[in-house]
Amino acid sequence: MTGLLHRIFPLTAALLLFAPSAISQSAPPDDLVVYGGTASGVMTAYAAAKEGLHVVLLEPGTHLGGMVTGGLSATDVAHYQIIGGYAREFYRQAAAHYGVHTLNKHDDWLSEPKVGEAIFQQWLKQAGVEVKFHERLKEHGGVSKSGTTVLSITTEDGKVWKAKTFADCSYEGDLMAQAGVHYTVGREGMEVYHEDLAGVRVDTPKHQFLWKISPLDEKGKLMPEVDPGPMGANGAGDKKVQAYNFRMILTDSPGNKLPWTKPEGYDASNFALLAKYLGEWKEHMHREPTFRDVMNPVMIPNHEADFNNNGAFSSDYIGKSWTYPDAGYAERQKIWDDHLLYTKSFLWFLASDSRVPKQLQAEVNSWGRAKDEFLDTEGWPNQLYIREGRRMIGVYVMKQADLQTDRTKPDSIAMGSYNSDSHNIQRVATPDGGVRNEGDVQVSVKPYEIAFGTILPKKEETVNLLVPVCLSASHVAYSSVRMEPQYMMLGQAAGVTAAMAVRGKTAVQEIDVKSLQKRLREQKAILHIDQEESGDSL
Repeated sequence: MTGLLHRIFPLTAALLLFAPSAISQSAPPDDLVVYGGTASGVMTAYAAAKEGLHVVLLEPGTHLGGMVTGGLSATDVAHYQIIGGYAREFYRQAAAHYGVHTLNKHDDWLSEPKVGEAIFQQWLKQAGVEVKFHERLKEHGGVSKSGTTVLSITTEDGKVWKAKTFADCSYEGDLMAQAGVHYTVGREGMEVYHEDLAGVRVDTPKHQFLWKISPLDEKGKLMPEVDPGPMGANGAGDKKVQAYNFRMILTDSPGNKLPWTKPEGYDASNFALLAKYLGEWKEHMHREPTFRDVMNPVMIPNHEADFNNNGAFSSDYIGKSWTYPDAGYAERQKIWDDHLLYTKSFLWFLASDSRVPKQLQAEVNSWGRAKDEFLDTEGWPNQLYIREGRRMIGVYVMKQADLQTDRTKPDSIAMGSYNSDSHNIQRVATPDGGVRNEGDVQVSVKPYEIAFGTILPKKEETVNLLVPVCLSASHVAYSSVRMEPQYMMLGQAAGVTAAMAVRGKTAVQEIDVKSLQKRLREQKAILHIDQEESGDSL
């Protein structure tokens, strides 16, 4: 490796620098405690520290960056001109590591996980942020409040973290929930916000079985990975969430790839439907299936690729994420472990099972996990892709109209542009004897502005908490705004907001929005559709 990583202290040394340390319960409160070392959490902490706050970042695990450094290297960019501020600078530095000095095309936004994590580590160190790993919020009674003010949070090791302001930047939103902030889980029905993309989606063509296929085995029994149903009425709401998966970083470089191995707990019968589907493929498609038919690879530097879900039966573990948002820690860990076993088993099935067409099997075996990524988890990603969990019901709830027709906001703090993108939610046996995936949403949008109120809890609930990840949006709106560059830009806005609230000794809901916007523009943020600067001119 050359470039950035040679100029930054090694990962092991970085982890030692950020090792947990005791904090006195009688110490004066910090200015800001950020919970969750996601990319949004890093940006929140970094932005606030750059504004002069003393910031502590608590991460329950051992890595920084969430999905940005956890496998999602094929950045969801869409209109790259609207990505500004610190988020853009992050991607600029990542590109520069490879000798690329523009962000004019999608390939310029792609980097290896280890490169992104090194940048995040460097930024936080330079800004003076105290990073504490292995600090998970106490599962019950972890938040102390006086009226509407959060006073402190307690982590599982008994440490108490006092602060003037807090930011919940986790994918789970546990701090938000324990602070008494209202939220929702699942899909609203069409009638709630008058969204025609809301609720159950009975007829969707993408990531779908391409011909009618029976979900029954030779004994007439429903195959694994198929729900008996019913699917639900079109447009009806439910409490189900879109599928999670692990974004795999694979390589075709012989010297860097790890071989596929049979995972402990592997059960080939779980892939009976996939075997049947692949067995009928040539008859219906008039060609052999390829790796691209069952996963979506996007090449990133150094002969590596980000492999995502693709097609009817892929790396998305459909229907197994529903309880995750409100689950306790033990159940969440089981869901996480089950997703990892599914991923390992799915790839082992493709690589080894005699029912897989030989051409596809050979192609799968030409790839393997990259040895130089995810060193402490044997090449398996360290972050489950929690595409959607809890969603706050805050000062402003973002809706489908905000993506399509009401695209400008006077209090805009960032912009979005990625298409409405919800992955499938359930795989259901249909009354006609077939099987269908349900829940997919893929609808293009034009650039839109994101209201400040989406990261603010209601004032009557708490006055010193910001929520830039489990933000306030309907399921439909969240399907677009949930992209990592948006989380990062909202994190920047949250960090500057925290600084303004601390300096002004005011509620986060009462800071001067015009002053916030002015400061964000000074930091090269893109806030409005008619803003003159193109993204690449920043």
